[in-house]
Amino acid sequence: MKTAKHLGIYMDHSVAHLMELTNDTIMTSTVESQSTLMDEANYLRKDEGLMHNIEHYQRSDYYKRLSSVMKDYDEVILFGPTEAKSELYNLLKNDHHFDKIRIEVKPADKMTENQQQAYVKKYFITRR
Repeated sequence: MKTAKHLGIYMDHSVAHLMELTNDTIMTSTVESQSTLMDEANYLRKDEGLMHNIEHYQRSDYYKRLSSVMKDYDEVILFGPTEAKSELYNLLKNDHHFDKIRIEVKPADKMTENQQQAYVKKYFITRR
């Protein structure tokens, strides 16, 4: 019997903390949105329409990078304090590459890294 691959993603619009649960051990990595890397002063110099287009492109790229990681897992929990998790989920539910991946979205307050890892462990261990 194949062991299910589990991934927890604690995210907002600027950064995602990816936590892979394997044999009750968590391996963590981070994916950052390009918008966190841009100089705020550059934003102030650009017109509003251009800013919106840049943000849309950066958010699309951020979600694309997250979804490429998620394709390697059987179960994924998206959680965090903003609507970013729901935005990503809505994009994925229309993509047939994710039909066989169980993806769940849960609200969560701001958490420390230890709290995030405990949340992921508790979520997947209680599902066994």
